[in-house]
Amino acid sequence: MDCKLVVGVDYGSDSVRVLLTNAMTGEAISNGVCAYPRWADKRYCEPAIVQYRQHAQDYIEGVEVAMQAALFHAGEEAGQNIIGMAIDTTGSTPCPVNREGTPLCLLEEFKDNPNAMFHLWKDHTAVREAKEINDVFSSAEIDYTKYQGIYSSEWFWAKILHTIREDDDIRKAAWTWTEHCDWIAGLLVGNANPDTIAHCSCAAGHKALWHSEFEGLPSKECLGKLDSYLCDVAERYKMSPVPAGTCIGT
Repeated sequence: MDCKLVVGVDYGSDSVRVLLTNAMTGEAISNGVCAYPRWADKRYCEPAIVQYRQHAQDYIEGVEVAMQAALFHAGEEAGQNIIGMAIDTTGSTPCPVNREGTPLCLLEEFKDNPNAMFHLWKDHTAVREAKEINDVFSSAEIDYTKYQGIYSSEWFWAKILHTIREDDDIRKAAWTWTEHCDWIAGLLVGNANPDTIAHCSCAAGHKALWHSEFEGLPSKECLGKLDSYLCDVAERYKMSPVPAGTCIGT
């Protein structure tokens, strides 16, 4: 195979899919799929309280298996012809991470704690917190809900606020929180450090309410009315978001 290839990686709710495509013609060359093993076993989820969590290890193992399958079907030397990769994830799917950017669920002491995992988009445990956020964000000096409308329990700040209230161990251990789209891209290019990780503009803008008009995220004064920990998360959100299509690796 002598054509240049690009890779599309789609992290869905149940599985990760990998597609190899001819970079010049758009022709689909091969694909691979891997169901998340822990998710398939219904671990870390409680439908009765609308809790849906996914383990970071599922994301890592899943892309390895799906990529190997796609490369196998593409034929010998296909891997040497890959010139780029694009990643798609569900959102908002944030996760608490330590100072180095490692998801807490990858640490031994938190490996089976659902609060240390990625909070899937359809996790609605933060309904009460979302209501509080709407009240505060919409009545601040700046109306932070002016573009997205009613803030959802599916989104970044609501999930963080709910979790730190419920689990003091997570509050103490989590340096900050990272969206799935940012973390997996950072992991694959070797930069998941919270200080320098690339932030996807969609997740940052729509879910965390980052906007140039606001000079970034909601103000610390506003976030502090909910919990001072949210101010820490905002302070540690160092990099300005970048749009889809931006190259973040080499």
